[in-house]
Amino acid sequence: MSEPATFAQTLPLEPVRPQERIETIDILRGFAIFGILIVNMQFYSAPFYLYLVDTPLFTNMPDRIAGWFIRFFAEGKFYSIFSLLFGFGLIVQMARAEVKAVSFLPIYRRRLFVLLLFGLVHGFLFWSGDILFIYAILGFVLLLFRNRKPKTIITWAIISILLPVLFAGLGSVFIEIGRSIPQAAAQIDASFAEAAKKYNNLVAESIVVYSQGSYSEILSRIAQDTLFMYTIMIFWAPNILSLFLVGLYIARRGILNDIPAHLPFIKQAQFWGLGLGIVGNFLFVLMREYSNPSVPSFFSFLFTLGFAIGAPSFCFFYAASIIRMTQNYKWKKKLLPFASIGRMAISNYLFQTLICITIFYSYGFGLYGKFGPLLGILLTVGIFIIQIALSTWWLKRFQFGPVKWLWRSLTYRKAQPMRLRA
Repeated sequence: MSEPATFAQTLPLEPVRPQERIETIDILRGFAIFGILIVNMQFYSAPFYLYLVDTPLFTNMPDRIAGWFIRFFAEGKFYSIFSLLFGFGLIVQMARAEVKAVSFLPIYRRRLFVLLLFGLVHGFLFWSGDILFIYAILGFVLLLFRNRKPKTIITWAIISILLPVLFAGLGSVFIEIGRSIPQAAAQIDASFAEAAKKYNNLVAESIVVYSQGSYSEILSRIAQDTLFMYTIMIFWAPNILSLFLVGLYIARRGILNDIPAHLPFIKQAQFWGLGLGIVGNFLFVLMREYSNPSVPSFFSFLFTLGFAIGAPSFCFFYAASIIRMTQNYKWKKKLLPFASIGRMAISNYLFQTLICITIFYSYGFGLYGKFGPLLGILLTVGIFIIQIALSTWWLKRFQFGPVKWLWRSLTYRKAQPMRLRA
């Protein structure tokens, strides 16, 4: 079993230079950024509250099929890959600090604190679907596991992924027990009906504000939506933490640092990820048609169970497939454009927000509420092609993306060199 220090025996404690990077990780990160945009496009262009009501905004068959496609193949799968790589990165940075006998924790804590600030700015000033804030918070939790044994890490990863399933199961049981009492049943139904009315009103209000409102009205709506998103993060944060821990486990095992030696393990992850992913995601998509995630029931429990199985399983299938493809020169060459995106991951993630709010908000083209899932997929492909071209151009001249450069500079408390050196 590889010890952390084996990751970086010759690397100084400073930002990773281009020649020191593992291209496979950059490709995976770039692939994740593409998938994240496919999913996020639904929430850039329409209210998140649609997820909590039974009345879809787009009911034509092409959009329904596109919605099912996104839910089956993308929803929850790509931020899982990104989360896995986040956990992996903790061990890499620990290794670099250990080799140079430099204190690791102060630097990593500053790194997380800066990420938290980025998340707050992104969430309250631009878009309520920000994920950087929760990554930073859970990053501090992840530090508690940095020196744990692989068996302990994977045990807690399993516990974390099952917590939302447990909550959903208990919620559905308590609701059914309550409904067995006639007077309580009436109160429960009235409460859910009131909540449904509230969410439907928020859908209508959000469409008007984001597509027609003034800049100050939009900022006020973003702040309210962001606060709401933070309140529900407790229900899906365990999924992210679970993948953080899996990334930590992969790093401890040294899998991505010696891929040929671990190909049997990677093939097993690919096989089981595909099999379990098909079953889990079929359940996830089907149960969404019969349940509302905001209303505890047996069907919503199965919906949560399907997500808990399907999302990480397809994450492992996608990641293992890409890792195996990178072992073939021809396939790796085709995948290299994703590496450019991956090297500028945080810049591209935030750039996607700038592009999309310009397209959908009233101070841009005002198309909020007018793009269904099918058009969203097409727009995602177009934006991503532009990002590949811009990222490739940028990295021929600079070491980091602009946001990553700022993140590094604030973390290390000095301006990092930006331009590539000969």
